[in-house]
Parts: sequence; C-alpha cells; structure tokens
Amino acid sequence: MDVIVARNRAELAEARRALGAHGGISRGTAELALVPTMGALHEGHRSLMRLAREQADHVAVSVFVNPLQFGPNEDFSRYPRTFDADLEVCAAEGVSLVFAPSADDMYLPDRQVGVSAGRMGAVAEGAFRPGHLDGVLTVVLKLFNLVRPDVAVFGQKDAQQLAMIRRMVADLDVPVAVVGGPTVREADGLALSSRNRYLSGDDRRAALSLSRALFAGAERRTPAEIRRAAREVLDGEPAVSLDYLILVDPATFEEVGDDHVGEAILAVAAKVGSTRLIDNVTVAL
Repeated sequence: MDVIVARNRAELAEARRALGAHGGISRGTAELALVPTMGALHEGHRSLMRLAREQADHVAVSVFVNPLQFGPNEDFSRYPRTFDADLEVCAAEGVSLVFAPSADDMYLPDRQVGVSAGRMGAVAEGAFRPGHLDGVLTVVLKLFNLVRPDVAVFGQKDAQQLAMIRRMVADLDVPVAVVGGPTVREADGLALSSRNRYLSGDDRRAALSLSRALFAGAERRTPAEIRRAAREVLDGEPAVSLDYLILVDPATFEEVGDDHVGEAILAVAAKVGSTRLIDNVTVAL
C-alpha cells in the first residue's frame, strides 16, 4: 500500500482509522510501531524502520524538526529538511504512515506545560544543552499521545535520550514499549548522523577520532583504563573541541566508579569545525 501522509492532527486521526490500529495487541503482535525522527533520513533511520517492522503490523514515522530541543545558538534554522527524499525512504522501507506536522499544529501558541527531564537530564547533553532533553521528552510524549503506538523505536546513538525516554515511560506509566536500535556506522567507523552532511573533508577525517576513541576505550576493562585510552586518542586530534567524555551507568547516566561491574556506556560529544557530534559504545566492566 502507498504511504499515508498526515500533515495535521485531523489527518493523523483519519490515517489511524484507515490503518485499523487502535493501540491494542492483535494476533500476538503489536499493531503499530512508531519511529520518531527529525527527517534528513539516512541508513541509520532505515535500520530503525526495519526493526520497527519486526515489532508490529504497521510502522509510522514522524518527521518533525522540534524547536523545543534546540537552544538559541544552535542549528534549528539550518537543520536539513529533505521531506521528499524522506518520503521515498519511508516508502522503500514499507512504512504505512508518515506524520509530518508543523510546529503550529504540534504546539499551542500559549503553551505552558512540558516534561521535565529532572536530575538525570541535567548531566551530559543536559549540561551542555540546557533544556534540550526537556524538549525531547515533551515532543516524544506528545507524539505518543497523538499517534498512539504500541511500540516506539529509537537509536542507541542518542543513548541519553533513549535512557530518558525509558525513564519517562516508566515514571509516567505510558503504555508504549520502547525498543533501542543499534548505532549504524560508515565503513570507517563514523556514526551516521543527519549532521554529518555539515562536515567538510578535513572535518570528517577529524571526526573519525570520536569513534576511534570509543573503540580504544572499549578494548580496556577497568574504568580508569577505558577513560585513559579514549582520552589519549582525542588529545591527539587538535581539530576536535571536546564537550565531554564520560563513562556512565546506562540506566542513570551517573559516572561509574572503579568498583562498577556490568555494562557501562562510554559517550563522547565534541565539536568538529562548527558541527557538534555525539557517539557512544557499550563496554563491559
């Protein structure tokens, strides 16, 4: 079937009726899985759509550049908007519904209430991008309420975002199962991102130090060794301006101590030229 495109709430409600998805479970599988995106879709998004298709009868993709998660000096105005190409990607991946609202349709002009990311949202990305995770959680909760999926699929590349959404779902009793999809990388290790298109040739070569640092750390087994190995790689690349390199508990994003046993996330955020990139890997301690 052709992809149904809904541009506003009324069209979305009609599309949901057309799909026959009522938010319940039938035939032992979920009826609708949602992949929230900001568009500029790439192979990483495709992998999430394929994972979503394994979870449910129908897949919905939202394409919305959310103004609430951008700071005043960030790249909201120049964030890539490639809707026609995005729609072709969705059609090729068997997506049933694309929800592409405007900001005016998503938010009331006098909007007052949003979701607070709390203490967990004040570290890492929250520390360097104040209000960012509040904006992410607010739009995700609104999408859950509007689209009413049974399952939602997010990429592990945004590890803190994924952890925060899982926490929001648990804290607020949101009836949506959250599934994480693995990070997709270029052959040379660079994590796929819609912002990679900003990188010049020299910037892209420098950006490879982020994944090299993570992989170097992942080869070690103690927190001190992991941090040291990763930092040595980044210190050797002067074109990278580091925001943070952290080793944290996957559930809380608190820094792990030397006695931590089990999985941890080694995460990095840095500017390469004018482009800010994030990446992470899971390590075993």
